[in-house]
Amino acid sequence: MTSEKEVHIGGRRSKLAVVQSEHVKSLIQQKLPNIKTSVLALQTYGDTIQTKPLYSFGGKALWTAELEDKLACNELDLIVHSLKDMPTNLPELFELGGITKREDPSDCVVMKLNSPYKTLDDLPNGSVVGTSSIRRTAQLRRKYPKLIFKSVRGNIQTRLNRLDNGCIEDDVVQNYECIILATAGLVRLKLESRITCILEAPLMYHAVGQGALGIEIRKNDARMKKILNEICDKNATICCLAERSLMKTLEGGCSVPLGVSTNYDGQVLKIAGCVVSCDGKEYVEAFHECRINCDEDYAPKCKDCGEKLAKKLVAGGAKAILDEINYEKIK
Repeated sequence: MTSEKEVHIGGRRSKLAVVQSEHVKSLIQQKLPNIKTSVLALQTYGDTIQTKPLYSFGGKALWTAELEDKLACNELDLIVHSLKDMPTNLPELFELGGITKREDPSDCVVMKLNSPYKTLDDLPNGSVVGTSSIRRTAQLRRKYPKLIFKSVRGNIQTRLNRLDNGCIEDDVVQNYECIILATAGLVRLKLESRITCILEAPLMYHAVGQGALGIEIRKNDARMKKILNEICDKNATICCLAERSLMKTLEGGCSVPLGVSTNYDGQVLKIAGCVVSCDGKEYVEAFHECRINCDEDYAPKCKDCGEKLAKKLVAGGAKAILDEINYEKIK
């Protein structure tokens, strides 16, 4: 049984995941120095499959199952996730306990070492861009139909190595001119120097929850909620709860071509979203805003804001686009 003066933190074993878990550990130590914290880094099933796009073999749950088993058995007190990888529907035993201050949620372009190119506009027709995200590919195909988009999986270091040195896929040498990554991951790993340019809306709407860390706990764990109240960020929470409500209403997962852009100034939450067909030809965009008092119970208003944006997107044709996605074909 965990002592009242201990917190056992769980996360994945990748270098980035460990950095994120250690960040949460540091936040707890700063605010609550009398609490002893430890980190368990666990390799999950999703980490072991590096050759297929995530959407083709199970999605977000692959990052969580083994860790959740330990959370249920009280071997862990909380799990640190990249929020964009955290399902909107958690198992009955668990809940999203909090969201820490958000890093830059944008996507970015990383050109191969010594590339003469700086932006996607500079690339010659037929250049290969690496990304396994349907959301990124779909949005970029709208503006860059003459670029070729190829899957590239693995942790950040693996992807950078495949970019710089090429790799062999299905017995064929694959060379990428650039890859698309989340800005936050590179920042957290102190690899900002590899960022060639930032992609932002309206060219590229980011993923729901991107740049934020979500902390999963056992449902109704009052001790953990009290601790998380000390380290979590209201601004990030308000934006991300609205984003997750949008995604849940659209019944979308991390592989759905849904992009968002949010801003909260302490009074007004503004959220924009887009849904794009996989080939980039069909596109729906909408915007919604609402007033939110961060000193009150803001979760219901965040939920409502996301739901209203979802309705606007559906009215514009988003549901039809999502229903047409043939996952068996894109696998």
